[in-house]
Amino acid sequence: MDWFVSRPRRFGKSYAAQMLCAYYDHTCSSYAMFENLSISKAESYTEHLNRYNVIYLDIAGFVSDLKRRNEDLRSIPDEILAAVKRELVADFSDLKDTDRMTECLIAYVQKTGKKFVFIIDEWDAVIREAGNHEDVQNAYLNLLREWFKNGNFTSRVVAAVYMTGILPIKKDKSQSAISDFDEYSVLEPGDFSIYTGFTEEEVKQLCGY
Repeated sequence: MDWFVSRPRRFGKSYAAQMLCAYYDHTCSSYAMFENLSISKAESYTEHLNRYNVIYLDIAGFVSDLKRRNEDLRSIPDEILAAVKRELVADFSDLKDTDRMTECLIAYVQKTGKKFVFIIDEWDAVIREAGNHEDVQNAYLNLLREWFKNGNFTSRVVAAVYMTGILPIKKDKSQSAISDFDEYSVLEPGDFSIYTGFTEEEVKQLCGY
């Protein structure tokens, strides 16, 4: 399952992403959080609740940290990989000697018996900040390709991907080749309309206020 949700700022993208982390992450128990909500009535509710390894990445946070340190945005893939590996090694110290991140993630899945749900918030922060630097964009996009467009890796490790951003994936200038996602924009929000944005009834209430 690959979803991409594009919305302007202040439409609840990050809030929804963090909620999904709580729903899927097996390291916590979220029954109390969701048991009185509509999701608890779905047939697949317990099938997916707290059943997966979860990787949450706030890409805007990586960009801000590099800019604060006056470091080149070309290093953002390495920064992301290093942050993920620290988390994996914290659980299984023997993974520190695994050089390639794809191999490290495969080994982690084998050890835990659980695939990963990737939650990537503000995926396009690099594209926005490095708009005139195609090499920076390509370095970042190649990382996404390696995870989500890799026949030897994706099906073995990735259970689902949920990405948010302002810019649609299909409209970035580099033809990213990661456009296999179902995209839910402001104009075509699909089932996400009631979760990331405002319903028609809410807009009427806000206008009345």
